[in-house]
Amino acid sequence: MPYELEISLRYLQSKRKQMFISLITWISIGGVTVGVMTLIIVLAVMSGFEKDLRGKILGTNSHVVVLEHGNKGMARYQEVQKQVEQVPHVVAVTPFIYSQVMLTSESNVSGVVIRGIDPQQEGKVTDLVRNLRAGSLDRLEGEKPGILLGKELAKVLQAFIGQEITVVSPLGRSTPVGMVPHMKKFRVAGIFDTGMFEYDYNLAYIALSEAQKFFRLGDRVTGLEVKIDDIYRAREVARAIEARLGYPYWTRDWMEMNRNLFSALKLEKITMFIILVLIVLVAAFNIVSTLIMMVMEKNRDIAILKSMGATRQSIMKIFMAEGLIIGVTGTLLGIGGGYLVCRLLEKYQFIKLPSDVYYLDRLPVNMQGLDFLLVSLAAILISFLATLYPAWNASRLNPVEVLRYE
Repeated sequence: MPYELEISLRYLQSKRKQMFISLITWISIGGVTVGVMTLIIVLAVMSGFEKDLRGKILGTNSHVVVLEHGNKGMARYQEVQKQVEQVPHVVAVTPFIYSQVMLTSESNVSGVVIRGIDPQQEGKVTDLVRNLRAGSLDRLEGEKPGILLGKELAKVLQAFIGQEITVVSPLGRSTPVGMVPHMKKFRVAGIFDTGMFEYDYNLAYIALSEAQKFFRLGDRVTGLEVKIDDIYRAREVARAIEARLGYPYWTRDWMEMNRNLFSALKLEKITMFIILVLIVLVAAFNIVSTLIMMVMEKNRDIAILKSMGATRQSIMKIFMAEGLIIGVTGTLLGIGGGYLVCRLLEKYQFIKLPSDVYYLDRLPVNMQGLDFLLVSLAAILISFLATLYPAWNASRLNPVEVLRYE
């Protein structure tokens, strides 16, 4: 062991007359620990929000949407579907219809987005089947057409399985007395729960064939939903689909449709990292003050070491090592504490969130190795920089001046 490190460790071991310096040392370690632990927890929660939100969005929406220019919908969609299925990385393709309607029950009225889907194919593209809490997709088709409601929407309408709901389209027909909205009764065939308030409150599903009849589309659809084998290649696959189909077809991928949301989350994560690093900076000032007091306490020892031949670099190494020991100890304790708290949050989920405010109903946690590495490096670097001035100050002590009155 280098003698500089041995002396550093000895200085950190408190004696009775140095209890105050020892207390300041432990406060410095505690400051680094709290800063690192807070950073780890906050970054894990921010990453958890992003991952959970992405999972819920992609569980309800497809990776890529294929549309046709104009407002009349997509004609000959079966031919287009066959071409899209031949594009590399495409796993499944299904048609959909998208529109806005009013739902009325005996108790209430609500404006929603309604989707017409193919009950046999939808499960290949989204997680709708997995999200069903009651009923089934098979009930969408039949003598009495069915409708699927989100959990929150069902609460608002006070609807239950088997109850009749009236769907009202603002795109009605023109009559001598004016525009008359188009209405049709549907029976509640199921209730789904995505875990995301926005979808559970504003979304309903009916069978594709019923949607075509209701909106008088004939054999047209709004577009095609596409699932691919790698969500991060969505943009690449979308461009390949456009190249294959040509005009008038165009695509949108999930990243493009949710760019603002995920950009905001990423910016928040970076901002939180910068703000919380300030906690570690405050701890760094404690390290500076600890080392300065240590230099004042040990100036006689420093003078003796210099008289015995210790160089300025060796004196600097002693106090730099001391500061790094404080920083590394605090960092390791902070990482351990942060990991433990994250595991507890992940396992017991004892912090609940209002889903109508945060989109989610619990505090999500997603620990990432890169976050641990960045936080550790930042804390150790700040601790190292905090040692430079006290160490340099110690190396400048004149042994003759210090020992003159000893």
